[in-house]
Order: sequence, then C-alpha cells, then structure tokens
Amino acid sequence: MLFPFHDDNPTERAPVVTVALIAANLIVLVAVQRLPLRDRQLAVYRRGFVPARITQFPEPVVIPFEQKAVFNPVLGPILQQQDLRLDPAPRQIAASLLTCMFLHAGWFHLIGNMWFLWVFGNNVEDRLGSLLFLVLYLLGGLLASGCHWLTDPKSVIPVIGASGAVAAVLGAYAITWPWARVHTLVFLFVFITIIDLPALLVLGVWFLGQLLEGAKAMDPRITGGVAWWAHVGGFVAGMVLMPVFSLAVGADRQPRSARQTIQDSW
Repeated sequence: MLFPFHDDNPTERAPVVTVALIAANLIVLVAVQRLPLRDRQLAVYRRGFVPARITQFPEPVVIPFEQKAVFNPVLGPILQQQDLRLDPAPRQIAASLLTCMFLHAGWFHLIGNMWFLWVFGNNVEDRLGSLLFLVLYLLGGLLASGCHWLTDPKSVIPVIGASGAVAAVLGAYAITWPWARVHTLVFLFVFITIIDLPALLVLGVWFLGQLLEGAKAMDPRITGGVAWWAHVGGFVAGMVLMPVFSLAVGADRQPRSARQTIQDSW
C-alpha cells in the first residue's frame, strides 16, 4: 500500500480553489452530521447521485427506505415497510450530479479525498489557474459519475463523495508531472518506510487498484460498496482534459515551475 503525503513540485500561485473546495466539503459534512439520522439518510438519497433516476426516467424511483412500527388491533405492534419515492424531476436529477460531489459518508471518507486533493491539487491549479482548475474538477466529477452510470445504470444506491472529481485531479497530475518526486509512506506486510517515488508510479498503482476493484465489483453477487468505476472514469477524464486545458492556458501564462517542467522533460 502506498500513501503519498507530500511532493517536491513547487508552486507559485496560492491554491485558492483547492482550499475553497476542501473548506466547502468540510462545511457540508459538519452541516449534514448535525441533522437527525433520518434527515441525513434522506439528504444522501435526494442530493446524492442515484443512477436509476436517469435510467428509469420519466418513471419515479421507489426505494425501500425504513421500517416503522404500527399498531394492528389483532396482531399488536408490527413492522411496516416504508418506501422513499424519488420523482423524475430533471432539475433535481441534474443538481444531484453536482451536489453528490460535496457529500461524504463520514470523516474518514472526507479526509481521504481531501488529503489527495491537497497533495496534488495545488500543482494542477498552479498550472491552469483557478477558474480552469475548477472547471476540470467539476467536469471530471461529472464524467466520473457518468462512467459509474454506464457500469451500473439500474443501481438505486446513491453515489456520494468527491473521489471522482479528485481522481480527475490525480489523472491531470500524472500526465503532467509523471516524474515529480512524491514522499510516500509504504506499507508492505510488516515493513513500513518512507521513500521518494515518481508520481507516475504512486498514481499508477492507485489507478491499477481502482481497475482491479472495479472488475471485481462487476460480479452480480457483489452489491453496494465503493463506486470504483467513477474513480477510473475520473482519472481518465483528468488525463484527457489536462493537455487540452494546458493548451488553452498557453505556455506564456503558465507559472515558471510548469514551464521548467516542460523544459526538463526534454
């Protein structure tokens, strides 16, 4: 297992959007955690991305949601299944593709995503500028959700988390600075150490892991879990979008660190 915690890739611009995205995700998690449990669950279904809402459109999606105790005059208290109805509202479905990126299942889920965004996002923002970086992040997240939908279109399990968008940032970093040194914590059975590894190796191992887990998740006997193909789709999206956006920026508008990387590669 490889866990990156710092790179040696300098930046010149302040990572304004990177910090703002981390703050926004943190604020949303705190706000959601303060809700009663039932309201939290409803927020996940209504604001998360449910693939079946697109596949079944314009039919509503009905999901078994909770069981409530009701009194039967003959049998006494019994449990009755309560369903959640998600109406085929186009604006609500479209909004869920965005809001799902800012919802997380808990603190470990949030910290894992935001850590990778902090380590690798500042360089991508430094190269593209704040506006294009935000576009790459959000567009990468949308394409990641699209990839998940293609692989599991009938799923009624809501997808939440910034991992698809963050994966796009990782793909953008991997294709731009493949040989940047990344200080990495390495776990190999009982062997634990910190070594410098090229970004291409660190992120390549991560991407391979997502592919393998995604392939296993295609087994129909496996339900729920992580949206592995969203990670794969986001990473590939970042690799494709980054060269296009870099051309749009132009070499003369790139920070000195980015221009130097291009020169060093030759």
